[in-house]
Amino acid sequence: MKQVLGYLCGSESWGGLEMNHVRSAAWMQERGHKVVYFCIENSRTHEFASDCNLHVIFIKKHKKYYDFNRGIELVRLLNLHAVTHLLIRSNSDVSLIAFAKHKLKTKLHTSYFMEMQLGVEKKNLLHTIRYRYIDLWSCPLNYLAEQVKTMTNFKNKLVIIPSAIDLKRFRNIDRSEARRMMDLPEDQFFFGLAGRFDPQKGQLLLLEAMAQCESKKFSVVLLGEPTLHEDGDDYYHAMQDVISANNLQDRVFFRPFRKDIEVFYNAIDWFVMATKAETFGMVTIESIACGTPVLGSNAGGTPEIIQGVNMMGGELFETQNRVSLAQKLNEIANSNQTVEQTTLIEIAQLYSHEIVCSEIEKALDLK
Repeated sequence: MKQVLGYLCGSESWGGLEMNHVRSAAWMQERGHKVVYFCIENSRTHEFASDCNLHVIFIKKHKKYYDFNRGIELVRLLNLHAVTHLLIRSNSDVSLIAFAKHKLKTKLHTSYFMEMQLGVEKKNLLHTIRYRYIDLWSCPLNYLAEQVKTMTNFKNKLVIIPSAIDLKRFRNIDRSEARRMMDLPEDQFFFGLAGRFDPQKGQLLLLEAMAQCESKKFSVVLLGEPTLHEDGDDYYHAMQDVISANNLQDRVFFRPFRKDIEVFYNAIDWFVMATKAETFGMVTIESIACGTPVLGSNAGGTPEIIQGVNMMGGELFETQNRVSLAQKLNEIANSNQTVEQTTLIEIAQLYSHEIVCSEIEKALDLK
């Protein structure tokens, strides 16, 4: 029987999770697998999936739990398109695919590619029953797999397969050229942070740490723009207040988002991952793939990525601690510290989409 991969995303949001799901589907299609993509019409996911030349099938928005009507409709669509493997990334879709698995039994293989931490223990009866209908649970990092083992009663196949990037895109660009493209001075040592200006991203923490630094031997470039709500404007104004109060105007550079974000990574000396606890952190991988080391918060998946096993892709500071961050900024800038590019390239290879897709094929026992 011909194997058909169905990728399902019931989210109308647009972020790393949704992006990774579409990219994975597109890469598997490039490798010769028949792929169909289930999503909500006119969503950003629909737009991106269409741009990737995926066969898109529309579903209606469903409730997180017990949406039997949407479940029945999904089963109809799965039968209509002869889907043999159904893959999700959002925990909001777990209940829906559990219903489909319950109805189709061995005709359907279900996979959950986890991207968010569990947060709380999920060993109650309802979660335990729901998780029985997941054939494969894939975690991008070891610490997430440990969460599944200790915080759930999941008993089926558990694997560790990271989220992937296309390494050909995140290439090394001459630093002088990258700085010219971003209109940045060539003679300064730069730390950089990318993301919407939002408390979750940590721009204010970086600026406050910068203000406490004894060293004046570095500058900061912030790639992004304010979050589109009133609190986002307040946060941006708080950032500007710190800059003004500490006379940092000549050392802080704001630049807008750009599609060729690899230029940003190549223009800076170190990338700063200042979020409270990034589950995985695609930007960390992207930075390393461009040969730029990472100064990251010691929480979530960041420590496992940048330090790994017998590898070193950067440095860690104490989470949400501006004093700890300031100390690291000082140390790195004063010593002009860097990381061997061969080490960074070795780390990045683990996240190559070609390697990751091969791991997915093995886990799903695809022909």
